[in-house]
Amino acid sequence: MPPLSPASVVTTLRAAGCVFAEDEARLILSTARTPDELAAMVDRRVAGLPLEHVVGWAEFSGLRIAVEPGVFVPRRRTEFLVEQALAHAPDASVVVDLCCGSGAVGAALAAVLGRVELHAADIDPAAVRCARRNVVPYGGQVHAGDLFTALPDALRGRVDILAANVPYVPTGEVGLLPAEARDHEPLVALDGGTDGLAILREVATGAPDWLAPGGCLLVETSERQLPAAVEAFTRGGLETRSAYSEELYANVVIGVRAVGAVRS
Repeated sequence: MPPLSPASVVTTLRAAGCVFAEDEARLILSTARTPDELAAMVDRRVAGLPLEHVVGWAEFSGLRIAVEPGVFVPRRRTEFLVEQALAHAPDASVVVDLCCGSGAVGAALAAVLGRVELHAADIDPAAVRCARRNVVPYGGQVHAGDLFTALPDALRGRVDILAANVPYVPTGEVGLLPAEARDHEPLVALDGGTDGLAILREVATGAPDWLAPGGCLLVETSERQLPAAVEAFTRGGLETRSAYSEELYANVVIGVRAVGAVRS
C-alpha cells in the first residue's frame, strides 16, 4: 500500500466527519514519524479516538501536554481557571492540582510561577501515570488517591492555589456528551453525580483545612450550576466569587480562606 499523501489524509478525515480535517491532517502529518505510523494514526482518528489521544499531546496554556489514551483531555476553556489562579496568587509557592487528569493545570501554573512546590493528585491510575510526565519536569509530585486522602498531610494549611477541575456533568447527561468524551475518557473524570456537583461539594467542604490563609480554591462549573456551586463554597466557609470568560465560555468559582480563619 503506498504512503498516504497529505491530500488523501484530509479526504479520509473529512469523510469520517472531522470538521477541521485540514488542521487535524497537519497535526497528524507533523507528528507521524513513518508512513506506517501515519496510517495507524489516521485509522485511530477515523475510528473516533480523540485527536489528542492520536497524536499524544494537547496544547494547553501554550504548553504541549502529554495525553495518553484513556486520560481526560484538557479543555481550552480551563485555561481561564489557570488565569484566575495566577491573578489571585501571583506569588504562590505551594500549588495543588486536584483531580489532575493529565496534570495540565498544575504544569501550566508551575510554568508561570517558576520555583514552586507542586503536587498533583487523581484517583485514576492512568491519569496519575500521565500526569507524572507533565509535572515532574517542573519538580512536581503526583499522588494516587481519592481527593484529599491522596495528599501528604504536611500540606495542610499551606496551599496557596488549590485548583480542582472536578467532574461536573450530571450523571443523567453523560450519555449526551460527544462520543469522543463519552467513549474514550474515563467516567470518573466526567460524572459529577446527580446534579453534577457532588465532587465539587466534597472539595469545597474539605478545602479550608488545606488552604493557607489567603489561599484560594478554584473550580470550573457550568453557567446553570453556578449559583449552587457558589453556595457550596460559601457553606464551606470560603469567601467566594465567580468569574466568567465570554471568549472561552468558562465559569470559574473562586473561594478564599480568610486570613483570620481558623482551621477545622
